[in-house]
Amino acid sequence: MPARKAIAATKGPKRSLKQEVTEIVAWLKRTGTQRNREGMARYAIPSDNAFGISVGTLRQYAKRLGRNHELAAALWDTGWYEARMLATFVENHADITPAQMDRWCRDFDSWAICDTACFGLFDRTPHAWKKVEQWAKRKPEFEKRAAYALLASLALHDKAAPDAVFLRLLPLIERGAADDRNFVKKGVNWALRGVGRRNPKLHAAAVQVAQRLAASTEAAPRWVGKDALRGLLSPAMKRRVAARGRVGR
Repeated sequence: MPARKAIAATKGPKRSLKQEVTEIVAWLKRTGTQRNREGMARYAIPSDNAFGISVGTLRQYAKRLGRNHELAAALWDTGWYEARMLATFVENHADITPAQMDRWCRDFDSWAICDTACFGLFDRTPHAWKKVEQWAKRKPEFEKRAAYALLASLALHDKAAPDAVFLRLLPLIERGAADDRNFVKKGVNWALRGVGRRNPKLHAAAVQVAQRLAASTEAAPRWVGKDALRGLLSPAMKRRVAARGRVGR
C-alpha cells in the first residue's frame, strides 16, 4: 500500500517546488504511524519531528521522485525527519557544496540521519576528506560523529584512496576515542574497524591503534580499543583481509 500511494503522489501536472514539497509532506503525514514512531525511540531516534515511516518505504518513494538538488534542499529545510531522509536519497552528490555539507551537518540530531547522509551521499563528494578533519573538531555529539561516520564510509567506498591518507588519519581516530559520548565513541570504533578491513597493511596499523586504546586507563578509549580488537582479530576479518592482500599483489 505505501508504495502505491507513493506512485500516486508523484503523478499529475507539473507543480512548483513549493507545491511538490507540500504534497510530499502531506503524503508523509498520511503514511506515518504511531507504532513506527514508538519504535524509533527504541533505537534512540528522536520522534518529535517524525511521522513514523520505515526507511524501506522512504527509499521506494524516493525512487519515484528521482534525483533533484532543489527538491532535496527544500525537503531538508522542512525539518521533518522523514523529509530529511528523503533529501539524502534524492540529492545528487555532484551538486553538493562544502557549505551545504556543513549546513546539514549542523542539523544532525540522531545517528540515523547522520549516518545515512554520510554513508550514502557525502562520501561520494570530492569534499569528503576535508570534512572528516574539520568535523572531528566539532563539539556537538552528532556533528563530531559525522567525521568518523564519514571516514568509515570512505574506507568502505573509496576504493582508489591510497593507504597513506588512512594512515594519516589514524591519529585522528585515536584522539577521538577519548570522547566518552556514546554516539561519538561508536563512530570512532566504526571508523577504526573500517580502516583496518581494507588490506593487510592498514589492518596491522589499525590493530596497533586498537591495542594502545585497549590498554588505556580511561573507560572510553579502552572500550573503543577492546571492541575494535574483537572485530579486527576475528577469524572472519583475518580471512577477509588476507584475501584482499592476495588480490593486491
